[in-house]
Amino acid sequence: EFEHRLVNGLQLIVSLLSLQSRAATTPEAAEQLTIASQRVSALGRVHRRLHLLDHQVRVEFKEYLQNLCEDLSGLLIRDGSGYVMSVEGARVEIPTTMAIPLGFIVNELVTNSAKYADGHVTIRIDASSPTERSLSVIDDGPGLPPGFKPGDSKGLGMKIVLSLVKQIGGELHILPGDNGRGTRFTVTF
Repeated sequence: EFEHRLVNGLQLIVSLLSLQSRAATTPEAAEQLTIASQRVSALGRVHRRLHLLDHQVRVEFKEYLQNLCEDLSGLLIRDGSGYVMSVEGARVEIPTTMAIPLGFIVNELVTNSAKYADGHVTIRIDASSPTERSLSVIDDGPGLPPGFKPGDSKGLGMKIVLSLVKQIGGELHILPGDNGRGTRFTVTF
């Protein structure tokens, strides 16, 4: 019931922003209200996507991530910014009990990448063996400060990621990104 009310509330905000954009007195104000409306709408889609699996037992994870990242792109990426998000790797079916926390992890890591990195963010799924999988979020941003320890981070996002990794019995590995640029967060599970 709470989820339903939240989604309805977000849709109401989208409708109000759309009405305001039509009534705006300047083109600039109308454009900004339209952008705000689109972002709230994308936020609603991301929220819905993260909870879409609540009643499923298994999910094709790459497709789920592609849809999630499309919604995140609409929320986080401005047109003409040069920021690109892509999902690569194996098509794997995983239990929903793993997919939902992994979706939240991707949400946090992609949001951080959008905040601190310009350019390209890759979400990669690897199925190196029948029993072990990995999920990486790789950006080509400035990288993390020397000596960065996720457990010492004061940021809420990193605390959420660490908690979710622990919840699924996974491990978090943080390395430099591709070609030594940016950062690679990899969750093995």
